[in-house]
Amino acid sequence: MKLERELMRGAAPTAVLLDPKGDAGRAYGASVTPHMYIIKADGTLAYMGGIDDKATTRLDDLKTAKNFVDTALDEIAQGKQVTTTTSRPYGCTVKYQS
Repeated sequence: MKLERELMRGAAPTAVLLDPKGDAGRAYGASVTPHMYIIKADGTLAYMGGIDDKATTRLDDLKTAKNFVDTALDEIAQGKQVTTTTSRPYGCTVKYQS
């Protein structure tokens, strides 16, 4: 269902990881949702943190937000070094099963 909603919003995921036990989330240290990770084709972690620099849900704030994910993906596509590799993630706390 979630994937269907993403596709309806115009997202085009190339892979989806289902992690019901939280093994991958724990391995990467995911603490909130969304906690964004960009893993390059060679398997190296290029970015981890928040989507942008505005920890808010107000649409007006998005107009001035620096989107770290978009910027990192653009830099990778252009063969450049990712300038911001980490940032503070924000969102709802991840609740892992025991």
